[in-house]
Amino acid sequence: MKDKETTDKMPSVSKPDDLLNRVMEESSSAFEDVNADEAETAMEEMEKRREEMEQAIAEDKPAPGAYAIHMKRAKELEEQVLTLDSKKKKKEREPVWIVYGIHRVVALIMFFMIFIPGLNPARLSGLISDNLSLFTSAISYNSLVENVGRGFRRGWVEESTFQFIFIAAIVLLVGILIASAAACINLGNLKCKRIAHLVSLGGILVSGAGIGLLIAGYEKMKESGNLEKAAPEFSFGIIFYIILLSIILIATIVELICTPKPEAGMKAAMESRFKLFLMFLPFALLAFVFCYLPLWGWRYSFFNYRSGGELTSDNYVGFYWFKYLFTNAATRGEIFRVLRNTLAMSGLGILTSWIPLAFAVFLTEINSKPFKRIVQTLTTIPNFISWILVYTVALAIFSTDGFINTIFGATGNHLMGDNYTWLKMLLWGLWKGVGWSAIIYIAGISGIDRQLYEAARVDGAGRFQRIWHVTIPGLLPTYMVMLLMAVAGMLSNGLDQYLVFSNADNMEHMEVLDLYVYHLGFGGGSIPLSTVIGMAKSLISVALLFMANGISKLVRHESIV
Repeated sequence: MKDKETTDKMPSVSKPDDLLNRVMEESSSAFEDVNADEAETAMEEMEKRREEMEQAIAEDKPAPGAYAIHMKRAKELEEQVLTLDSKKKKKEREPVWIVYGIHRVVALIMFFMIFIPGLNPARLSGLISDNLSLFTSAISYNSLVENVGRGFRRGWVEESTFQFIFIAAIVLLVGILIASAAACINLGNLKCKRIAHLVSLGGILVSGAGIGLLIAGYEKMKESGNLEKAAPEFSFGIIFYIILLSIILIATIVELICTPKPEAGMKAAMESRFKLFLMFLPFALLAFVFCYLPLWGWRYSFFNYRSGGELTSDNYVGFYWFKYLFTNAATRGEIFRVLRNTLAMSGLGILTSWIPLAFAVFLTEINSKPFKRIVQTLTTIPNFISWILVYTVALAIFSTDGFINTIFGATGNHLMGDNYTWLKMLLWGLWKGVGWSAIIYIAGISGIDRQLYEAARVDGAGRFQRIWHVTIPGLLPTYMVMLLMAVAGMLSNGLDQYLVFSNADNMEHMEVLDLYVYHLGFGGGSIPLSTVIGMAKSLISVALLFMANGISKLVRHESIV
């Protein structure tokens, strides 16, 4: 009787398996290409069929194994329902999310513009350096008026005008920072978005006031005593900022209208991925400002530039300095000499890169904690001593009237000569950096599972056997990463150490690439050629990194890039 009622209710189904097969087949055909507009109807139909299947399962009471299979498939149907629901909601939010995306991109562009000299809205006079960005104009009044001292003394322009421009730049910078912060806050929930809208409007208001003050400053500049010397200029950066602020204002208004109001009592919250992103963001900005923004200076390599001059089409020389680097015999010889010194000192550093690892291993094997702390402190402190102080200590010990000569009655200057220059620089570098470099290996040792040591001890391994078979293999991945970074930095020995230790006697073996670029640019005034060498060094370093990383992938099947 029960079977007959079930058949009358669902004529084409007599068993749960038949019903399940029909549901799954129809699901794959009817709901495969369902779009968000049809999602609600599809969900209702899907839910109805899932209930029919569960009822059939309950009435026929299949075997436990079959029941588990049926419930698994029912779960798959439920997940499909949730997917369709999510698709529908996503499409409903799509327009406003596009607006949020535009808002964030424009805020990011506007933030980066404060570091670009060519778009400085505060450059309202020809007396203001064209290498000055809005950020520098707003934080350093001395930089803003660096070239205007004569104009103040001659009465060409009033100092109050530049003070007014300085204040306007500060106001604009603060407004931009507030608007940029709002773009970060709106990554959170509805409560955060509501706060972000208010903060964004405040930032726009402050930025608008800054732009208004800059325009007023331009008008004051046109009232200067000597217009020819004051050279008032209306900065096109003002127009760019007006356009970007207008876009942000429109986006904020649209967001306010389209975003639902937060429920009463809702607390501001943000997903973990966005929190991590905002924690990472300041470091990314610092890297951009100090590592990538200076690449803008590479343009000097294409001009015949002299210090104090300007980059114009008249002194554009294209790839002249690139060719000069290889065609001029004297320069080519100097480059080979400098590369010899650079690669020799870097090679010695790579060959001794295991010393911090060995030091960390033996330091952790010391049982006396007070002695261990004293040793680690004494070996780490030299890292925080500047190279000029290290040279002072070296001079007091190894100079002609230094400690060594005084005590042992020796003669000669053991510091200034050219004997064993590479080895001496290596030893000073090790003394200064071995304790600091060992910290990362000490941290790596603390992360090795202690059960491995216990198991090795049970197997009868002695202290040196545990070091060789447990500690060293545990530190090897860290060491390989540090080695790859050292290989990538083979052309970057640094400047400080070699600058303070260099003199006329040891320059032949002391001058490395960074020191050569410094002497060439600041000592010889050949800024374009030094820029070309710096560019080549950067590109070769990147190539070395990828080459070393490729070897690591080939040999160890591990990559850091």
